Amino acid sequence: MPLYMDFHIFPDVTIEEVKLAHIADLKVQEKYRVKYHQFWVNEEAGTVFCLMEGPDKESCARVHREAHGGVACQITEVEGGFYDVIMGNNLQIDQGLVRHEDGSVDSGVRVVMVVSIIGHTRITHASQYRKLVLPEKPKACAIRKIIQHGGRLVQNLKDDSIICSFVHAAQAVDCSLELQQELRSRKSRFPGTEWDSSFRIGINGGQPLTEKEGFFQKTINLAYQLSLIGDDQEIIASQIVEKLYGEGHRLRKHPDIRILGPKEEEFLTMLFESANSSMGEMDWNISHLSREIGVSRPQLYRKVTALTGRSPVNFIRDLKMNKALFLLKDRQRNITEVALELGYSNPSYFAKCFQEKFGVTPSKALI
Repeated sequence: MPLYMDFHIFPDVTIEEVKLAHIADLKVQEKYRVKYHQFWVNEEAGTVFCLMEGPDKESCARVHREAHGGVACQITEVEGGFYDVIMGNNLQIDQGLVRHEDGSVDSGVRVVMVVSIIGHTRITHASQYRKLVLPEKPKACAIRKIIQHGGRLVQNLKDDSIICSFVHAAQAVDCSLELQQELRSRKSRFPGTEWDSSFRIGINGGQPLTEKEGFFQKTINLAYQLSLIGDDQEIIASQIVEKLYGEGHRLRKHPDIRILGPKEEEFLTMLFESANSSMGEMDWNISHLSREIGVSRPQLYRKVTALTGRSPVNFIRDLKMNKALFLLKDRQRNITEVALELGYSNPSYFAKCFQEKFGVTPSKALI
């Protein structure tokens, strides 16, 4: 049967209260052919997440309603393999309550890290084009560091960036800093080789579901966005990562990590939502972007430049070129089709922008 997770908000909830509710669920579940497996409780936030199997969402919801009257803010189907990767499969279950390996209560929060690596272009043959997308040695280094720090690799269907999940913020932060140091060192020691690449790292934490977004959708999206806005070799983390990391505000003072504030995160989300929804429109421009976000053009310029180090025009162009790189590598579209999909009516101008970004014409990808 399908696997589902639901999300409840219970202010001042206690673990014992949720345990009693879980026991009540178990008494009713067979009637609706549902099996409740486990639950996560965050007493501080007043949130509860339940994992169950059932024939459909409504059957799962009926168990709650009949057992104790609980109504979920959201219930969504979860793909089993994706669930295992994000949450981990070594969970400790105590009467349905999920605990960490050390016995502490698992709130359900996970930390997602996205690593974007792009090789510097020294292509002499078409077969080397794939190294522009994701150089193999830096990629292998990143994966090795992730596994060493307890991370789990998440399949990425969006582009060639590396996505992974950690149980604890310290694991993700320590991994990112070691990876940053390793890639910097190898780039310095081996110039002109595959190690001579650009990389950016984004880290975000979050709960499994929100009232609107699906299973870790919001957490992954922001981590991905953070990996796109940084300077070369930069690590950018969200405010929740700093909170989860603890130890005061030490992360904010770390010279190799930039922490975004809540207003910056809010603006970043609006920026990407607007850019992604309008990226393929031929007549879309910065004036449209400023109107959609609700700021003047001068404000837009200041905010985007402060956040990304690039002007709005250059930032949007970079987003388009990164997507173009993945689409060309996918080989399902020709150059003209990719150009049109990204809002370029003139394929020659698209090719010029692509070469300025990556140092190679897009035709190299299709040989």
